[in-house]
Amino acid sequence: MKKSNQAGRILIVDDNPDVLSAAKIFLKRHFLEVVTEKNPESLPNILMNETFDVILLDMNFTKDVSSGHEGFFWLDKILEIDPSAVVILITAYGDVEVAVKAIKEGATDFVLKPWENEKLLATVSSCMRLRESRLETNKLKDRQKQINEDLDTKYQEIIGRSDAIMKVFDTIEMVAGTDANVLILGENGTGKELVARAIHRHSKRASDVFLSVDLGAVSETLFESELFGHTKGSFTDAKEDRAGRFETASGGTLFLDEIGNLSTPLQAKLLSVLQSRQVTRVGSNKARPIDIRLICATNMHLYDMVKKSEFRQDLLYRINTIEINIPPLRDRLDDIPLLAEHYLGQFTKKYNKPIRSLSPSVLKRMQKYSWPGNVRELEHAVERAVIMSRSMVLEADDFFLNQGGKEPDETAVNLDAYNIEEMERILIRKALKRHNGNITQAAQELGLTRSSLYRRMEKYDF
Repeated sequence: MKKSNQAGRILIVDDNPDVLSAAKIFLKRHFLEVVTEKNPESLPNILMNETFDVILLDMNFTKDVSSGHEGFFWLDKILEIDPSAVVILITAYGDVEVAVKAIKEGATDFVLKPWENEKLLATVSSCMRLRESRLETNKLKDRQKQINEDLDTKYQEIIGRSDAIMKVFDTIEMVAGTDANVLILGENGTGKELVARAIHRHSKRASDVFLSVDLGAVSETLFESELFGHTKGSFTDAKEDRAGRFETASGGTLFLDEIGNLSTPLQAKLLSVLQSRQVTRVGSNKARPIDIRLICATNMHLYDMVKKSEFRQDLLYRINTIEINIPPLRDRLDDIPLLAEHYLGQFTKKYNKPIRSLSPSVLKRMQKYSWPGNVRELEHAVERAVIMSRSMVLEADDFFLNQGGKEPDETAVNLDAYNIEEMERILIRKALKRHNGNITQAAQELGLTRSSLYRRMEKYDF
C-alpha cells in the first residue's frame, strides 16, 4: 500500500547522477516534491528564487573527493542565504571528526553513502519537523517584534491630546524608569489598566511579565492561594504545588486592580508581603523572595476610606509612592473627536461597514454629553452606532445618549439604562420618519410584516 506523501520540498545536491536518481525515486514516495541538482555552483541562484524544507548536500564534489572542504564551503553559502535552512550532509566516508565539525558549522545531521532507506527516511522526516519548528519560531519572533514596535509607539493605546491627558503622559514619563510603587486613581472606564501597561512598557522591566489581578474578583478564601501560592494538599482542591501571582510576576510588574475592594484582614496580609518582599505559600513555612514593580488602581476614594478606618493608612502609604489621577472624559472634551474617530476606524474594519465619518453635529453632541461611563462608554456607543447604522456617515440619530437625566426621546437614550420597549419604539419612529410614513418600506427595514408593524404602532400610540 502506497504511503501518503508528507508535505515539504527537498533539494538534493550531488555530482553523482546515480545517487541523485536513487534518492529522488525513494524520497518522492514519501514527500511531495524532490528537486535534484548536480552542480553546486547553481545553489545561490536556486536558493535566491526557491525555498526548501530540507537540503541534502554532498560533502565531496569532483574537485576534491575526500576532505569535505567543498561541502563545508557550500554549507556556509546555504546558511548565508537562508540562516534557517536545514541541511543534511552526505558523505561516503564515516569520518567522525568531519561529521562533528559539520554539525558545529551548522549542519543539522549527516548520512553515509550507501545509505539504508529507512535510516534516510527517518533522518529527513526528523529534519522536516525541525524546519517546521524553526519557521514557526521565526514567525513568532517576527510577530513579537512587530508587537513590540507597535507598543513602543508612545502610549499608543491612550488616545488624546488634551492638557488633562498630557499631564498623565508627563507623569508616566517621569515614573516609568523607576521602580517606585504607583497608585492609579480614576473612575470606571477611564483606562487605568492602559496607564499601568504604559508604565510597564517604558520601564526597565518591559521585557519581563506584566501580570494583572482584579482583586474585586478574588474571593476572601482564595486570596492567599491566588496571590501567594499553595503547596500540594494544603487544602481540598490543591492537587499540586502552584506559584501565586506575586511569584509569577517576579522580575516584572504586578498590577493590582480594584485594590479598594480588599477587606481589612486581606489588606494586612498584602501589607506584610509588601514590607518583607517575600511570600509564603499556603501550606508551607518557606518564605520565597519576590522582585516586583507594584502598580495598584482603584475607582474608590481611598483617603475617605482611611478616615472611616475602611482602608489601612500604612498600606496606602506603601502603595502610593507616586499617584496618577486619570481625568474623566467630561474633563477632556477636546479628546472626544479623536477618540470617536479612532473607534470608528476600529469598528468599521471589524464589522466590515462602509461608514466613512461622523457628522459634525454628532461630534458636537458628544462633547455636550457627560459620559458617566467615560472612554469605555464612548467606545461602546460608537460600536453600537456602527452596527446599527445604514448610512455612510454617522449622525446624531445613530447614537443614544441620555442627556442629564431628561426624559429620553428617539435620539437620546442611554443604552445602559434603556428598556427593550423604549428601544423598539425609537427604532419604529426612526424607520417611519426615514420612509415618510410608508408602512411597507418601514416594515421591510425593520424585518416585520405590515400587520406586526401596525400592532406595534397601535401599542406605542403612533
